[in-house]
Amino acid sequence: MITARGRLALAVGASARWASRITGRGAGAMIGGLVAMTLDRSILRQLGTGRRTVVVTGTNGKSTTTRMIAAALRDLGPVATNAEGANMDAGLVAALAADRTAQRAALEVDEMHVPHVADAVSPAVVVLLNLSRDQLDRVGEINAVERALRTGLARHPQTVVIANCDDVLMTSAAYDSLNVVWVAAGGGWAGDSVSCPRSGEVIVRRDEHWRSTGCDFARPTPQWWFDDDSLYGPAGLVLPMRLSLPGNVNRGNAAQAVAAAVALGADPVKAVAAVGALDEVAGRYRSVQVGEHTVRMLLAKNPAGWQEALSMVDHQAAGVVIAVNGQVPDGEDLSWLWDVRFEHFEGVPVVAAGERGTDLAVRLGYAGVSHTLVHDTCAAIASCPPGRVEVVANYTAFLALQRRLSL
Repeated sequence: MITARGRLALAVGASARWASRITGRGAGAMIGGLVAMTLDRSILRQLGTGRRTVVVTGTNGKSTTTRMIAAALRDLGPVATNAEGANMDAGLVAALAADRTAQRAALEVDEMHVPHVADAVSPAVVVLLNLSRDQLDRVGEINAVERALRTGLARHPQTVVIANCDDVLMTSAAYDSLNVVWVAAGGGWAGDSVSCPRSGEVIVRRDEHWRSTGCDFARPTPQWWFDDDSLYGPAGLVLPMRLSLPGNVNRGNAAQAVAAAVALGADPVKAVAAVGALDEVAGRYRSVQVGEHTVRMLLAKNPAGWQEALSMVDHQAAGVVIAVNGQVPDGEDLSWLWDVRFEHFEGVPVVAAGERGTDLAVRLGYAGVSHTLVHDTCAAIASCPPGRVEVVANYTAFLALQRRLSL
């Protein structure tokens, strides 16, 4: 039930959003939500009351997994979701306000905001994807994020937690929860979990298994897992899983999305079909024709994300463009470039682009990668031979390219 003050706050916020859009200043989700929150501090709680909400969090994959969950839940009815990707309080308010009658919501939430968002919306399900080093000047030390998530989840013992048991830090965050569904969603990046977040001792890995040498903390047995052809679930469930999105990481995202949707009552067969039909997420993975080039766009924001994105690049493409900016949303410290393995691009001509293209070019040089430097991303694409061009860009470089290409 929305109070009179809440209705006024939402009306003024909707006006601010409209003004932002009509004047070309942006989509307006953030300003609309900020205005509503300023007028009524409890508006997020009010909007969340009475819904069965899924909160999705992690360093990488939030937008994709949230889109998958929303698609899987629509068979049950309308779903409120922050499709524009605004994943802090103001964006959540805007998403829930946009569809006040939907009985279900799928919300991606910045990992640092999950504890107080969970207190506000009392989620039925929380999906824990992965935790790795992000922009240190914004996010801070990753073990502190894990501890905050662990503490926040403890306040919601009835919430079903869908947790990636291949990720040490997310497993630790979920380990003490009463209702955990473990999913083997993959953990390709292990550079931020070499020690146990609970004992401080070394994590030992053997094949897909891991354990702490200092306590009984170890990889749980998954209830959901996948291979190249199928998704496996409880009670012997086996479902063929064909995805439109590329990469093993998206099969892991899909596994957690289906597990979350099933926890809310979705039919698993229909859920797998729904996630399989998704072929792009806010322009990511989309191909667009630019003159003589067919450009496929991939987004990467941190070392773990770069590792996954670069693994999807087709080395047989006519050209590969890597664009890097260093603005506040990207993290102004680009020392993480040295944690990304560019070495496997040996023999593949690469064009370094973006505002910090020179930094990238230096890194590529040390990796022994043949490259040229063209700061303007569109000009970098144009410098490639005709044909298919793979573009990997970090956050603001990706958004800038989308605007230039009018996507």
